[in-house]
Amino acid sequence: MTARVRFVGAGPGAADLVTVRGLRVIASSPVCLYAGSLVPRELLDDCPPGARLVDTAGLTLDEIVAEMAGAHAAGLDVARLHSGDPSVFSAMAEQMRRLDALGIPYDVVPGVPAFAAAAASLKRELTVPGVGQSVILTRTSARATPMPQGEELATLGASRATMVLHLAVQRIEAVVAELLPAYGADCPVAVVARASRDDEVILRGTLADIAERVRAAGVLRTAVIVVGRVLTASAFPDSHLYSADRCRG
Repeated sequence: MTARVRFVGAGPGAADLVTVRGLRVIASSPVCLYAGSLVPRELLDDCPPGARLVDTAGLTLDEIVAEMAGAHAAGLDVARLHSGDPSVFSAMAEQMRRLDALGIPYDVVPGVPAFAAAAASLKRELTVPGVGQSVILTRTSARATPMPQGEELATLGASRATMVLHLAVQRIEAVVAELLPAYGADCPVAVVARASRDDEVILRGTLADIAERVRAAGVLRTAVIVVGRVLTASAFPDSHLYSADRCRG
């Protein structure tokens, strides 16, 4: 079988939140590329003895692809570990584009995304009947590529849908300022830093006070911001899924 690259979602931080399939890929790949600042080191213990382990935190895209190409030329499978789920804010697309150009085959193993881990820690459903049925996953443009036109927070916030922001906690004041007109100062907000890890931090508040709480806690990175009425909803109708009327129908 032709050697290939497998992009693996390593989960939000806790080592036991990787999928069974992902763990099997790690255990069978003689080369493992991982984001050292985000992927739990415990997962590397499952790599085969003598596996080549490459921390990509300090590498450029060219250097990462060169590692993949070198392994492929040697007939070796590569496990490429990304934090969370690689379908969201992982920079996987640019790596796949390079692999396509080189004719190197690859596939993707999904993982538990950070927003799902944050919701679990908060013990909240992000889609609540009669309160919120849409979830916007987005970020801000600071220290990152610019946001496409029409995806500014003020524009996205006009729907007042539940919003989950990645890579934005350092700009919490700006986030609040952009969302206040649509959501209102009393809108519930939660910030979950290092979701699922032993050192997880959960901050709850509103748009009126969440920035102060974030600064007081010293949260600067690896955090998810959740904004929306679903965070405190209690008086909502039961869903149609398990209703008596549906069951009788």
